[in-house]
Amino acid sequence: MQVLQVQLEIRPDPAEVGRARRWARSRLAGLGIEADEPLAETLVLLVSELVTNAVVHTGRPAVLRLSLPGAAETAPAATVRLEVADASSRAPVPRCAGGDATGGRGLALVDCLADRWGWSPEDTGKRIWCELDRCASTGQGAAAAYGIGLATYEDFAFEAV
Repeated sequence: MQVLQVQLEIRPDPAEVGRARRWARSRLAGLGIEADEPLAETLVLLVSELVTNAVVHTGRPAVLRLSLPGAAETAPAATVRLEVADASSRAPVPRCAGGDATGGRGLALVDCLADRWGWSPEDTGKRIWCELDRCASTGQGAAAAYGIGLATYEDFAFEAV
């Protein structure tokens, strides 16, 4: 299977989050994955969360990488992989955020929406990754994230804006 790997250098600036979302949308569109397709919507949200974490928690440059199925492989079984590598060696730690907290839900959201995710040390920093299977229904993960059905994380409320 042919896999297209692309990357974007991220500066330690909160404005980079929007640029990363636009960049990811354009890469998906180039493969025929429509912006309103659940895979695209979920991937862009995950890009936003992981890039935000890298920018906010490290204050250092990062690298966003996407591994996308080639045009011939955009079949329903294709997997998209998202990675954010940063220069901080601190492990990502999910937090329990209270109902009034304005942050602290990013990794819970990643856990709910991605088919798989994890992290690994990389040189002097780390790499956080997640994967989305195009054929996977947005089923339980997305349902939990949007408050439908059983929630993986109690007391978390997610709102799509």
